[in-house]
Amino acid sequence: MRHHIPLLIIGLAMFLLVTVSLGEPNWLQAESPTRLEIAVFSATTPGGPWPDGWKPLTFPKIPQHTTYSLVKDGERIVVKAASQASSSGLAREVRIDPREYPIIQWQWKVANVLKAGDVAKKEGDDYPARIYVTFQYDSQKVGLFGKAKYEAAKLIYGQYPPLGAINYIWESRAPVGTTVPNPYTDQVLMIVVESGPAKLNTWITEECNVYEDYKRTFGEDPPTISGVAIMTDTDNTGESAIAYYGDIVFKKRPE
Repeated sequence: MRHHIPLLIIGLAMFLLVTVSLGEPNWLQAESPTRLEIAVFSATTPGGPWPDGWKPLTFPKIPQHTTYSLVKDGERIVVKAASQASSSGLAREVRIDPREYPIIQWQWKVANVLKAGDVAKKEGDDYPARIYVTFQYDSQKVGLFGKAKYEAAKLIYGQYPPLGAINYIWESRAPVGTTVPNPYTDQVLMIVVESGPAKLNTWITEECNVYEDYKRTFGEDPPTISGVAIMTDTDNTGESAIAYYGDIVFKKRPE
């Protein structure tokens, strides 16, 4: 994200504030005893509408938007993202208890990495693919100054922004497992899940324990998960990227 976007929006809003208020999401109903389906792109049709609850995510002052479309890739229907010096995403508001459903699973495929991408630098804060998980605001977890910022945001936008976020990213060169704050705000955690060109043009299934990742890095139990987003962005580097996203689910811990 570019430095001219207000820090609160960069770090927290993701999709709650900068586009459209979707109202209060309900707790999701499990499709099976062990999993919650967040994005079933595979059940859609090419060129068709997005699954229920998924909305565009755009940012103020970034006129160039990444394009997202439902396409057929082999035998599956997936989301194709194409970015050319652009930034935008797709997002869904949810309510998920990370203690009950701590594991996020998704599939993705990337066509190229970014030459100037760098998780440690503001000017390199672009990724061919990333998965956002945001967490609901909890007044007990912020200080007096933090509460004032959240109250001000609520007055402007009608609801509280998320407390923070985890960003699972495909990085250009940082080692897999690298975990660092976002270069703009320490309220967004960046976790490198894939890195470099070795697995380009290959579908990969990822699993991450959101509960443990949050607790390990923020030092406390996570609040309710408030949203999930996918994003391919190249606005800082001015490069191009193509990525594909498959279904997204949250799962219980294995017995």
